[in-house]
Amino acid sequence: MELSARNQLKGKVTGVELGAVMANIKIEVADPNVITAVITKESAERLGLKEGDDVTALIKSTEVSTEVIIGK
Repeated sequence: MELSARNQLKGKVTGVELGAVMANIKIEVADPNVITAVITKESAERLGLKEGDDVTALIKSTEVSTEVIIGK
């Protein structure tokens, strides 16, 4: 399958926290760097994610938001 997401990070799931609606998936991408993917609980359950799984995190964004704070 061809993907348009250029940022693909291979890693290992190190934690799965299921909430009522959303799930936080911790992925170790290069020791000791960890990213957190926030996906729906339904998707996490459908994918059957568990600690120790080898995964590829796809990072795709159509918009980048920045905040500028101007102090006196």
